[in-house]
Amino acid sequence: MHSTSQVLTFVLILTTVVAVGLTGLREATKPLADANEALFNKKGVLNAIQTHFKGDLPKDWDDARVEETFVKVKGYIFDYQGNEINPEKYESAIDLEKDRDKINKLDITERPFHVWVYEDGGKKFYVITVYGKGLWDKIWGTVAFQEDMETLAGVSFDHKGETPGLGAEIKDSPGFYSQFKQKKIKAENGDYVGITVRKGGAKDTRYEVDGISGATITADGVSEMMQEDIKDYQPIFAALKKMK
Repeated sequence: MHSTSQVLTFVLILTTVVAVGLTGLREATKPLADANEALFNKKGVLNAIQTHFKGDLPKDWDDARVEETFVKVKGYIFDYQGNEINPEKYESAIDLEKDRDKINKLDITERPFHVWVYEDGGKKFYVITVYGKGLWDKIWGTVAFQEDMETLAGVSFDHKGETPGLGAEIKDSPGFYSQFKQKKIKAENGDYVGITVRKGGAKDTRYEVDGISGATITADGVSEMMQEDIKDYQPIFAALKKMK
């Protein structure tokens, strides 16, 4: 019969071996995981301007086509006042997405804001990412603007755990996300209004879209991020207009 000390020693050794093995496996696969995550984020950016492309959606493209198209995208990083941040602080704007949960917890005065600019065939699109809270977990959207930075060119939403057929419709239903195209974030007098997802149907179709039946909380989360997060980008858009 083994003594208690022998059992504890065996458990300690086994635990150490497993921990070291898992750490080694994680480090060995990290480059591949990072590459896949970057590719996923690139597809999200391109998918927000899907109406610019013909045929299948960017989210369904193969890796080579995504990379080939993304060379036309330039990433910018700004502080909350619209001052451009030294790009050497990050490898690219895409890399910010790896730490997005941590970044979103920062005070706005410390948070970096990124914008992707896609230019092709005489057209230019400005793309940002917005984040919110759904019924069960986080939701997010990639929002593309036309060159005036006031008119939406398109959106692409995703979620971590919303209910299929209900909250998950923000991602799965073209009837929902296609409504955002051509919506305005500013009133005719220039005041910022953002975009509202309205339960019971949009009243002002310039700035509102129809909600999702049975998914009020998720829709409210989309409204909040399409109002508050986009509002935070207004100083950045002003700076970009001066750079044009």
